[in-house]
Order: sequence, then C-alpha cells, then structure tokens
Amino acid sequence: MSRLRLAIPPAPRRRQAGFTIIEVLIASLIMAAVVIGALSIYVKTNKTASDQQQYVQIQQDVRAAIYYVSRDVRMAGAGLPSNYFQAAIQGTDNEDQGGTVKPDRIQIMGNMEAPFSLTIQSCNGSGTKITLADHSFEQYPYPDSYYVGQICLLLPKSSSTCTGAAVRQITGVIHNSGGTNEAFQFSHGQAKDINPPGGLKDVCADTEYVGGTVLFADFYEYWLDVTGNYTGLTAGTNGYIGGGTAGVLYQTHDNTYSPIAMNIEDFQVQYDGNFDGDSSGTLDGFTDWNSSWTATQIASIRRVRIWVVGKTPSRFTSISAAPQSSGSIYRHPAIANSAAGTTDDWCKRFVLETTSNIRNLSLGIYNTGVR
Repeated sequence: MSRLRLAIPPAPRRRQAGFTIIEVLIASLIMAAVVIGALSIYVKTNKTASDQQQYVQIQQDVRAAIYYVSRDVRMAGAGLPSNYFQAAIQGTDNEDQGGTVKPDRIQIMGNMEAPFSLTIQSCNGSGTKITLADHSFEQYPYPDSYYVGQICLLLPKSSSTCTGAAVRQITGVIHNSGGTNEAFQFSHGQAKDINPPGGLKDVCADTEYVGGTVLFADFYEYWLDVTGNYTGLTAGTNGYIGGGTAGVLYQTHDNTYSPIAMNIEDFQVQYDGNFDGDSSGTLDGFTDWNSSWTATQIASIRRVRIWVVGKTPSRFTSISAAPQSSGSIYRHPAIANSAAGTTDDWCKRFVLETTSNIRNLSLGIYNTGVR
C-alpha cells in the first residue's frame, strides 16, 4: 500500500533590493539640477558681494576726499592781513595729464596748523635773519626744536607800498636764556620747492619788513594723479606713490605728498566771488578758475564748490543687461566744465559735491587775546 505524499510548493524568491538604471538616471538629473542651481546662486551672490564691496570702497574714498578738501578750503587765508587775501587761494582749471579726464587743482595758504604771529624788529641779510622783541618766544609754548624747518611768511609793514612777501624756512633760533636778543635765522632765498599762491615773491627791501609780521604759513594743494606717473615726480619720494598707481587724490603740504583717497576719477572745483566789482559786494555765482582774474577778483572769492568722482577699480560683473544709453552711471559724468564720457566701461561711479564757505579770512585770534 503506497503512502500519500502532499506536494508542498516551493517558497517564493525574495526580490533583491536596488534601483533600476532609469531611476538612477532620473535621480542624477535631479541632483545635477540642484547643484547647478546652487552654484548659479552662489556665483551670482559672490559677484554681487564683490561689486558692492567695490562700491562701498569708492564711497568711503570719495567721502574722505570731500572732507579733507572742504575742511582746508574753509581755513584759507587764516591769519593773513586783508591786503593778502589774493594769496589765500589759487586754482588750476582742467590740467591736462594726458588722459581723457582733465582734473582741477586748488592751492590754499594760511596760518592754519600752529598759531604764530610776531612783529619783526629788524631784517637784514636779504631776509636771512630777523630780530624780534624781547620775550617774543615766551608767548608761545613751542620749544626751539619745533621752529627749525618751519615754513614762514615775512610780510611787510602795513604802511608799505610793497605787496611782496618772503617765503622762508627757519634754520635756527637765537635768544638768551632770559628771553632777550631773540631772532630767527632763515635759509637764503625762497623756501625750497615752495610755490605760494598769488604769485608772492621776495621783492621788498629789508627795511619794508621792519614793523611787519612773521607767521607760520601752511601751503596745501589738492590735485588728482590721473596716470600714476606724474611728470617731474619720483615714485616713493616725499610720499608720492607713482609707479602707475592712477586715480589717487593727493594733498601736498609744504612739498610732502599725502595720498588721501584712492579710486578717484575726477576732481573739479568752481569759485564764487564778486568778480564784476559790484559795490554791493554781491557774489556773481560759481564759475571755473580764470587765469586772467586780477588780485582784487581773487580776493573777493568767498565760496568754493567741490566735486569728487569715484570709480570702481574693476568693472561690475553682476550686471546682465546693457546700461541705458542716457544718464548711465557706468561712464564718466559731466560735472563743472568736465565733459561726460561717451562710452560705457561697466565701472560704477559715485559722485559727491559740496560747497565750502571761506570763513577764516582775516582770522586774527593769534596772540591778541581777542576773538
């Protein structure tokens, strides 16, 4: 008798885990799209951040330039007698340095940094030695070493018909310990490389300076180095950068060059005074410097308008569309009598303009006790 056997079906095979090739391709495409999108956002953000960093930098440079120039312009003529106001300020219009932009210059003079004004008792040796009243030095806190090297103006007495002024550099101080026999010694001739505004020249006889004034004189000049290789200056000498570093606004003080702002494209100045000689003294409005102005016209200047144009050192890379053809900020703007650029270079500009009132002409608070 045979046995009955039950047929037991085999256990089903378990499907192995994994992805099909189509699933892998789809996932890869999705991942690639995400990565490309992230990289695109990163590149765009990085370009925008870099551009904005450039723009912030030129804003800081332009603001610094405006601050220094306007501050010193307000001090033009401080401590000068009224008959020397024509020597307080002088300009140069559209200096041609070989570039398409022709910047202005402005030079100012006054007793600005260190109060000092004394009466001359005697003058001899073509202005190389002047004597002062006893105890003159005791009126000021400066030690003897401070005077040496200072640039001074020797102004003739008020009754003199001579309008010249001697620009001298102090080489020595003479006085007794008791404050007597006080005198200055000077270098012979005009102070080296100092060219004061107003065409001041040492044309007065020594006798004309007796009863006149000796005062410290500060000569400031603001000018823009367009090319970075200014003719006549040597890179690394007296503070001049040079070496092709263009767009630097300099402050020249007594023949020392101080770079006060980088990334400057243009520097323009205009002047407001009673140029027509109207007896009412009404100012005639702003105009560019005129080399034919008389001393009287220059002395009438009371306001100075200043423009500074900053330019990013590199072109903006975050701009995708072409700039508009009119009023574009990607070309040099028209300011004062400086013409606008004709083509876009994709570098962004920042412009500031300010007006300074020359409020310190005939400022006579030094050593008088009267404000």
